[in-house]
Amino acid sequence: MASTLKYLLYGLVALAGSANAAPACTPADAGARTFEAEDATLGGTTVDTAQAGFTGKGYVTGFDEATDKVTFTVTSDTSKLYDLSIRVAAIYGDKRTSVVLNGGATSEVAFPAGTTWTTVAAGQVLLNAGSNTIDLVSNWGWYLIDSITIAPSASRPAHQINTALVNTAADANAKALYTYLRSIYGKKILSGQQELVYANWIAQQTGKTPAVVAVDLMDYSPSRVERGTVGTAVEEAIQHHEKGGIISVLWHWNAPTGLYDTEEHKWWSGFYTDATDFDVAAALSSTTNANYTLLIRDIDAIAVQLKRLQDAGVPVLWRPLHEAEGGWFWWGAKGAEPAKKLWGILYDRLTNYHKLNNLVWVWNSLQTTWYPGDATVDILSADVYAKGNGPMSTEYNTLIDLGKDKKMIAAAEVGAAPLPDQLQAYEAHWLWFVVWGDSFINNAEWNSPENLKKIYTSDYVLTLDEIQGWRNA
Repeated sequence: MASTLKYLLYGLVALAGSANAAPACTPADAGARTFEAEDATLGGTTVDTAQAGFTGKGYVTGFDEATDKVTFTVTSDTSKLYDLSIRVAAIYGDKRTSVVLNGGATSEVAFPAGTTWTTVAAGQVLLNAGSNTIDLVSNWGWYLIDSITIAPSASRPAHQINTALVNTAADANAKALYTYLRSIYGKKILSGQQELVYANWIAQQTGKTPAVVAVDLMDYSPSRVERGTVGTAVEEAIQHHEKGGIISVLWHWNAPTGLYDTEEHKWWSGFYTDATDFDVAAALSSTTNANYTLLIRDIDAIAVQLKRLQDAGVPVLWRPLHEAEGGWFWWGAKGAEPAKKLWGILYDRLTNYHKLNNLVWVWNSLQTTWYPGDATVDILSADVYAKGNGPMSTEYNTLIDLGKDKKMIAAAEVGAAPLPDQLQAYEAHWLWFVVWGDSFINNAEWNSPENLKKIYTSDYVLTLDEIQGWRNA
């Protein structure tokens, strides 16, 4: 995960403390303060000294069960926003931890694999006046925690968002959408929901309909169509568009060929890496091999559906190759370079060959090494599945750095809709959020009825009725 250099103060102080006493640190609000993990409260974890280079008297290990954690107690003179960083050794590979503030809002922080200690930016925490707790809970587990550091956050500078779309031939509808998005960025957030049926469900629960509906072109993938799937996403998108809504489109691209279709891996799960032997790197090795031809076939099939939306006057927030850096989808399974090359082919084929000028191109990974470049990306986004309805500031600040604050940033998929007061307090200016469908939006553990009503009735959150006429904004 990229470091948030613009906002993180790196005045790190390694202060030793007794294992049986309160952590030694500088006075509250005096600047950066470091808290040693071995002095914190342990839950299923242990102190060790085998990994050289730690500060203080040791570090904390044993994050192997889901509930294993280390709890830091930190104080603040007033209610204040702080940058959080974690000194970690991810010696067992890429890992993630859950950061839980005061037993509530949860964020996820990625730890890059490494053989030595490193400091990872972990977003921000809004501390209450007095005593607060910061838990680091196992999540992907198997890492070593040396310390955390907090430092008062600097005010976020004004955004410097690009004024034009990357496609110079973008049509009037796409331009109007982009202009509207720029006009609200940093001031409001668009509410959104995956699947029209759940957008309608939200309307029943809250009296408000999401401004954005996201649909999936999955069932238009040729390897699914040949097995009988019939897509309805285009019709649903047009239906929401005709009500004055905004459309986001992703594509769970079923692999063009090589689906296992076993009891463990059914054909309809063919977008997953472990459900196909399709090798994207091999397919892209030349333009004459059969699998490259199948990639182009699939892109052309999806172009037909996107053309239907263009003909209906629908501008599209287009988010292909999502979550590539995770590796769990075949388009990211062979690393960053094939994924970026495939993105370039997609952009060229859809923009220059098929003349699809209604697309606003949304990139959906965090890491710098995976970024295909400013020339083919309009908006940056992240998919965040963390309970607690928090502001997701870690991911937001990472994307600020990635786009040098020239690209707007969206929470393209979330498990828990963010609470507006948290978004404003953290200055996490997400452009929109889209909650995933079944088991998330209708699950009180992720989105309680009380929180949904609070979110959908907030002045900060724009709903369908509040964005009417956005084309003329």
